[in-house]
This record gives sequence, structure tokens and C-alpha cells, in this order.
Amino acid sequence: MRLNKFISESGKASRRGADKLIEQGRVYVNGKKAKVGSQVEPGDDVRVDGNQLYIAPKSNVYIALNKPVGITSTTEKNVKGNIVDLVNYPSRIFHIGRLDKDSEGLILLTNDGDIVNEILRSENRHEKEYVVSVDRPITPEFLEQMAAGVKILGTKTLPCEVEQLSKFDFKIILTQGLNRQIRRMCEALGYTVCRLQRLRIMNIELGNLPVGQWRYLSKKEKSRLFDDLDYQEKEW
Repeated sequence: MRLNKFISESGKASRRGADKLIEQGRVYVNGKKAKVGSQVEPGDDVRVDGNQLYIAPKSNVYIALNKPVGITSTTEKNVKGNIVDLVNYPSRIFHIGRLDKDSEGLILLTNDGDIVNEILRSENRHEKEYVVSVDRPITPEFLEQMAAGVKILGTKTLPCEVEQLSKFDFKIILTQGLNRQIRRMCEALGYTVCRLQRLRIMNIELGNLPVGQWRYLSKKEKSRLFDDLDYQEKEW
């Protein structure tokens, strides 16, 4: 953790104020005068004007939400219908990735900034599963083209799994996350998406979670998720 963040989370000063304290030579780490930009590790002795600072251990939070249509995936509180206000969690959390305002279903939220990049890193090609309804009957040609890849946004989408569920509905499993990817793929083939619901992110499934409700990930879900990501949870 950056030293100024540690000082800020201890309640001693803001990050900017912490940098000033460091510049003034008032901060010591393990008995040595600190420098702006220094990093600290768990167990380090951090002192300002000789007084040791502490921060309470942070419990990481991992949440699965069934996002309704009309809710925007943003932490900007000035945006009406933002996802943070919907969840109304007592401490700061943020969403992992996005789900369009017009789309619904599973989205994950956390206060663990380290895991976000692991999940979103495109080269990891983590699976995300959706059910999609379109405006006209699905044809075998449409399914073949969707599965093989469609040219959108100046590139061709990666091959994916596609399965027809009914005359107007299909399931698709993506391993990439281009902007409004499924909608753009369908539009490129002459279809319009009427409903889009995300059912799964990696091993985390939406299940029967009611629309607009959230739950904590289970111990089993977190263990499998961390294993798949080769991720070691960090706590302070």
C-alpha cells in the first residue's frame, strides 16, 4: 500500500495532507525517514511526529447483484439510478465491469480493487453467459455467424458458444467484453435485441436471486473464483 494511502486510512490526514507530512520529514517507517511515494507492508511501523499509526483490518466484500433494467453501472452518485445507490451498501464498493443500462442480470461488486483487474483482464478470457431475446425468428445461419465471430468496432469477435433456446431466444457464452458486444453483433446480422440477461460470470451464477436484490458470494464461490484467477486475497 502507498504510504500516503496508509496515513489517510489511519485518519491522520488526507492523501495530499499525508504527502505534505512526508515532505516535512515528520513521517518515519521502521525508524527511517519516509519519502513521498514510499510503499508500506503489513506489520510496518509507521509514525508521524513519533506517534504510531494504525488502520483497522479491512474485510473484503464480494457481492452478486441481479441488476434491473434502467440501472446504470456507475459509482457516480449524481447519476440517477446508479448501481451504488441501488445496493445501498454501508461502505464504499464498486462494480466489476459493466452491464448496459438496458440489460439485466448478474453483476459483481466489491471493495477489493486488486481482484477487479484479474477478472477483467481480457487475455484471461473468462466466460460470461447470457440469454438473449431478439425481434425476429432465429435462423441456423444467424447462430453459425454469431458463433464464428462477427465484425464490429473494427474487429472480429472471438468464436463463442451459441445455443438456440426458442424461436426468438438464444444462449451465448462470451470470453471477451467489447462495448455492447452482443447488441452490436446482433445488429450487424440484422437483428435487434429485445432483452438481454446475464446469467453467469465464471463460476458465479445468478440462480434464483430476485431482480434488484443482492447477496454475498459464498465461501465455496469465492474459493473457486480465487483458484480460477490464481488470486491471493489481500487484507489490511
